[in-house]
Amino acid sequence: MMISREKAPTAQETFAQMAQAAGLRGRLLVTVGLLILVRLGVFLPVPGIDRQAFRAQVQNSPLVGLLDLFSGGGIVALGIFALGILPFINASIIMQLLTAALPSLENLQKNEGEAGRRKISQWTRYVALVWAVIQSIGISIWVSPFAEVANPGFWFYAKTVVALTAGSMFVMWVSELITERGLGNGASLLIFLNIVAVVPKSFAATIDLAQTGGREIVGKVIILLVVFLVMIVGIVFVQEGSRRIPIISARRQVGRKLYLEKSSYLPLRLNQGGVMPIIFASAVLFLPASLANFVQNETLNRIAATYLNPGSPVYVITYLVLILFFSYFYASLIVNPVDLAQNLKKMGSSIPGIRPGKATSEYVERVLNRLTFLGAVFLGVVAIVPTAVESATVGTFRGLGATSLLILVGVAIDTSKQIQTYVISQRYEGMVKE
Repeated sequence: MMISREKAPTAQETFAQMAQAAGLRGRLLVTVGLLILVRLGVFLPVPGIDRQAFRAQVQNSPLVGLLDLFSGGGIVALGIFALGILPFINASIIMQLLTAALPSLENLQKNEGEAGRRKISQWTRYVALVWAVIQSIGISIWVSPFAEVANPGFWFYAKTVVALTAGSMFVMWVSELITERGLGNGASLLIFLNIVAVVPKSFAATIDLAQTGGREIVGKVIILLVVFLVMIVGIVFVQEGSRRIPIISARRQVGRKLYLEKSSYLPLRLNQGGVMPIIFASAVLFLPASLANFVQNETLNRIAATYLNPGSPVYVITYLVLILFFSYFYASLIVNPVDLAQNLKKMGSSIPGIRPGKATSEYVERVLNRLTFLGAVFLGVVAIVPTAVESATVGTFRGLGATSLLILVGVAIDTSKQIQTYVISQRYEGMVKE
């Protein structure tokens, strides 16, 4: 095969490498096989529960619909993989917050190298186990009215908790196996798979509605699909958008060799937090509704129905404020201007026109704040516009909103970049053999 010398591999070269290169083909087969295995586990039922009665009870709940979206239908189906990768995702978020808040964990991550990162990964697994047990207990209490026996006892709760926890731990192990021996990030790919699994149902419902409805319904469906396509294109541009700050490295002499001044750039992404600000904001807003459903308090239910309804002005304003807050919070976790300025100074690099040290950190912080504000505004638009358009047109894409679009586009971009990296490495190996 002729190996192209272009900077980025073409689609033809990528598919050819997938078919011919043993390493890339093996990683692809491992990834696809494990993803199929996880999907099959979603439909293995938890024993002792009347699933038909449970489905009829919760199928119209917005909260259950959102959770069911990220579990690929596992919540409503009550499969042993109902929790899926969510406990591991929650544990990862908790460990990220603790690492930023506790100096000992931060030192372990930054200064202990690979051994420190392995310790943090192991603690993340323990936190995921505890979180899975807590969620399994809550689900077992929630589904106990739908037990096949009249008065479910200790063994019913024990079997349900063990089945759901074991399923979640198995999914976590599969995600790590995909990350290590497959293609892409395992946890992200599992969420991607779960969201994609419910897309055909939404498309089928939309097509049926367009066929049975009149011209007005067809027009609304077209508007909805156009808005979703425009949002996907916008997400791609913003996810790939970055501000390139020029950096100049001072000339230096090593022995008799003089290294001339080099110029490069520091890329600061427009959307540093990715989908995390929307996930955090959604979790905060869903917490009162979940508490109201669990407590069954009339006052809390009335407040949740009035002010936490996605169509209410209070909900929209609170949602936008939370997205803005979490965007700045997550950007501060990812990029530390003080550490960045110190690293540039140690390397003998500087930003043109900016003095090293404090002036550099202040400049980077100022640029980062502006970028974060623009990214937060974009996230707010993506979070509100699809929901508003769906409410004004047809509701067949219920649940497939901003968070889902960001995850689908972001995971697809990251996975394609990793595949391109493998293709480029194969290209260089071919150059060496030549």
